[in-house]
Amino acid sequence: MPRLDLNTLIDLDALLTEGSVAGAARRLNISAPAMSRRLAHLRDALGDPLFVLAGRKLVPTERALNLQERVRAAVEDVRGLLVPQTLDLATVKATLVLRANDGFTGVWGIRLAERLVAEAPGVRLRFMPRAEKNFEFLRSGSADLELGVLDIDAPEIHNRALFDTRFVGVVRQGHPLIVQGRPVTVDDFVRWPHIGASRRGLACGPVDDALAVLGAERRLTAVAPGFQSALTMACASDFIATVPEVFARWTAPTLPLAIFPLPVSTPVVHVTMAWHPRRHADPLHRWLREHVLALSRELTA
Repeated sequence: MPRLDLNTLIDLDALLTEGSVAGAARRLNISAPAMSRRLAHLRDALGDPLFVLAGRKLVPTERALNLQERVRAAVEDVRGLLVPQTLDLATVKATLVLRANDGFTGVWGIRLAERLVAEAPGVRLRFMPRAEKNFEFLRSGSADLELGVLDIDAPEIHNRALFDTRFVGVVRQGHPLIVQGRPVTVDDFVRWPHIGASRRGLACGPVDDALAVLGAERRLTAVAPGFQSALTMACASDFIATVPEVFARWTAPTLPLAIFPLPVSTPVVHVTMAWHPRRHADPLHRWLREHVLALSRELTA
């Protein structure tokens, strides 16, 4: 195959459009001798003179006339590929897949969906549970965005911190633990049965580690698959749920719950969003990330 590049295609388009070396030179803002050299290169590459003398002027050959429309279309296609993408939210149709726990999906996700309805009615959100801690879903393109407590061990994965939070205790409104009207002590805390929250069914966590330092142990009677279900169960019983404060406060307007500080100290929870480089410059994905970040700031203010 002859050595051709995109500039060669543009040269040919200019010659076919202008019908002369001088006109093509003006169109490309180069000298006439330089354009003549480019015409010679094209003749050699295509095996056709392309333009021949008819009296004192050049006229296109049959091959040149046959190429004209195809070359024009090819140049326009290339230019369309290389210009920055634009986003028309009113007409775009797409499905965005987010991996997140049920705390995000149940409370935070609906707020994002409300914004989609207003700004991008043709975009659909699909939430996936985070059953495994890995980035294969982002790498394969099965998910567009991952939200949660993420261990970023993949150097190619982009990430952005959303907010920090701590664990709090949650019980139903009117629970005797809160009616006492005083701070909850370790003895108070371990006296009642507890609901844990773990997508992997783990029975121990940061709260249990903190209690063990004090020589105490809670009675973990049930383990829910996520924070949202743990909160729902606690509000329908005398059980205590322990969840990140931000999820408890997001849910407070919709469930009859009471929130109290834990009698032990637990680590700060860092919540992050992550995405693959292939989606980094995509206008729709950038719009999604901006809304996720804005919502996180609003809901944690």
